[in-house]
Amino acid sequence: MSGGSTDGEEMVSSEPSLDSEDQQERIRARRLRITARIEAKRREALGEDPDAMKEGKKTPRKSYKQIDDSRQRLSKLVNDGTQLVTNIQVAADAREIQRRADEEEMRRLRVEKIENEAKSSFEKFEDITKKWLLSREKQIAQDLWTLLNSQQLQCGQLIEDKNNLIGQLQQELKRKDDQYVRDLKKQSEDISLLIERMEEQVRSLGKTYREELLQIEKAFEQERRELLRKNQRKWEEGMQRRSGQELESLMNRMKKVEEYEQQLKQLQVQEGEEYNMIKIKLEIDVQILQQQLQQMKATYQLNQEKLEYNFQVLKKRDEENTITKSQQKRRITRLHDVLNNLKIKLEKQIKRYREENQALTDDFKRIAEQYKELQKKMRHFATVDANKFHDIWVMNEEEMKQLVQKALEVDRIIHEQQLGLAWKAPDLWFMDNVGPLVVKAKEQKSASRLAQEVMRSSEGNQDPVMSVVQGSSDPSAPPFSPRTVKQILEMLCDESGFLMENKLVQLLSPLEKDERSLVRLDSIFRALQMEVEDDVYKLVDFFLKYKQQERPPQDEEGDPQESDKTHLQTSPSADLMHPNDVLRALKAFTMEVRHQREKTHMKQGVTEERDSSEDAAYWSAAAQVIPPSQLKVWEALETALERYYDVLTGRSQLIGETSALRQQNTELRLLLHQYLNSRINAELEIPPTRILQVDSAHD
Repeated sequence: MSGGSTDGEEMVSSEPSLDSEDQQERIRARRLRITARIEAKRREALGEDPDAMKEGKKTPRKSYKQIDDSRQRLSKLVNDGTQLVTNIQVAADAREIQRRADEEEMRRLRVEKIENEAKSSFEKFEDITKKWLLSREKQIAQDLWTLLNSQQLQCGQLIEDKNNLIGQLQQELKRKDDQYVRDLKKQSEDISLLIERMEEQVRSLGKTYREELLQIEKAFEQERRELLRKNQRKWEEGMQRRSGQELESLMNRMKKVEEYEQQLKQLQVQEGEEYNMIKIKLEIDVQILQQQLQQMKATYQLNQEKLEYNFQVLKKRDEENTITKSQQKRRITRLHDVLNNLKIKLEKQIKRYREENQALTDDFKRIAEQYKELQKKMRHFATVDANKFHDIWVMNEEEMKQLVQKALEVDRIIHEQQLGLAWKAPDLWFMDNVGPLVVKAKEQKSASRLAQEVMRSSEGNQDPVMSVVQGSSDPSAPPFSPRTVKQILEMLCDESGFLMENKLVQLLSPLEKDERSLVRLDSIFRALQMEVEDDVYKLVDFFLKYKQQERPPQDEEGDPQESDKTHLQTSPSADLMHPNDVLRALKAFTMEVRHQREKTHMKQGVTEERDSSEDAAYWSAAAQVIPPSQLKVWEALETALERYYDVLTGRSQLIGETSALRQQNTELRLLLHQYLNSRINAELEIPPTRILQVDSAHD
């Protein structure tokens, strides 16, 4: 038991694994797995027992085991041989690495030596050069001769150092040549040894492959004999089972054949009836087709006669064309002569026109430069004017705001102190503004939207001309009635169809009239570059004015009743403008619009005009911050305060007079008191007339 388990463990451990680090072992494991899957599919197709397949998996075949063992031994032998061969390369690589390291060190020392020598040589050369400059200062020949000998010795020393360096480098080069020869000899020896080992490895591998192949063949032969015995036994058992199954299936087949025969008879009867019906129908179709064939033959005969007649006509025309061609060729020859003469004249005219064009071009460039300079000056002055306008506006606006604040403060004091009423501040929207007003552009409808609304509107019978003359008090109301606009657009749609593409006209044919008209108007608006409703109103206004300008004066002696009858017979659109005048009016409108756009573009190139439409409303709102009703209250209050002031003034005067009278009365009382108490008056006995005179003097 222990020996069997040990053998099983060794067998399991010898199986290759997918998790192995060896690449060859992983390849063998994948191959074994693929082989096992193929074997399982084959057994399943043959109807073999899957349990037997599992047992086969548990007990691997001897041939596979022998193959794995042989593969392992051969792999080991190949690895050993490869290692033996690569040892030579490893040794050669190690020597090459060491050689490169030594060579790098020697190169570094050599470069360092050359740099040091160059540095010292440069210093010596500088010293020699400086002494050459000093030689110009030498005036004595002996000193000059001494200097020259010294310079000669230094130059000789410099050349000797250079020669020594060159000799060292030559010796180094010779040494490298000897080293190169030695390396070649060593490389030749390594290659010979490598070849010898490789040949030995090949011989050893061949011998081992033959031995292992013999062992594998023996294992396969033994396995083949065992498989033949097992398969023979399974074959006999399978043949017995198959005989019983075939007998059973034969009985079932006989039963099915009887059932199919009965169904076949029923189908034959049914199909026979259907066949007769189809045959009758096809015979009728054949007769109809034969009649059609006869008709086609007659048509063919007639067409053939027509073609022959046409051929004769074409042949006659061809002859006439040949004669015409010859005449045209002669005419072309004459025309060529005329053309050559005209070309000569054209060249002369082109030359003259080119000279005139050059002169005009120069004038245009000069005028364009002057125009650009003028535009630049205008932009400068416009900018200066705009800045001045802004400063003056801000100054006046600040003064206006101060006056408004004072007026509001006065109004508040009058309400709270004089009238005793609660004061409410008015809407001061203009107080938040700083600088000139910026007017936002008015939102307008698109031309296509206006056309859609007008064409689908059902307005009453309003006179189109009266709608223009009378106008409307509302500034936001349209300047023309929808009926007038609709009549002009319908007339434009009917007479300007050439502005649309042919493909678009074909696509619009199945649509209704209103939708077709809207699409046509959309195309016409795009062609005329009409985008907003103001463009449409300009077109209507231009057409009406054009009609008034083009309308001939009526005969004063004509019968007014006949003119009324004629007016009644014409359509409303013809009353506005005759259809023949639409294209002329449209052309004139296009030219005028183009001229206006060019002028607008030129103005915009200089400066952008400011919209001052809301300036009057802005300053008027500031001027009317105190409404007229409040001003009436101020006037009534002013009148009442003036009266009150007069009363107070009268009271003030009366108070002064009363104070004076009180003072006089006091003085009189004092005098009277003195008089009464005076002893002098008593002794002298002043007469009463004297007292009266004194009193009158005091008064």
